Amino acid sequence: MKTEQFEAFLAKLYVDDQARARFLADPRAEANQAGLTAEQCNALESIDTVGLQLAADSFARKRAAQRPQRHSLRILRWLGRT
Repeated sequence: MKTEQFEAFLAKLYVDDQARARFLADPRAEANQAGLTAEQCNALESIDTVGLQLAADSFARKRAAQRPQRHSLRILRWLGRT
């Protein structure tokens, strides 16, 4: 498997709550289902699950903090003030 596909799988774990929950319940099965190599599956079985969850929570907070800014900018544009 290409490195880009492995990285895409990891990125999905950071942003998709359901995918992360399935992965945390059975890392090997999810990694196998994604078509990862045996070496990649082995690496993911020993992933720092606490760190994974903390990072995912941090990314979610950052995305949530950015949303109001974008929304406000759209309103200002709509009002013709930017």
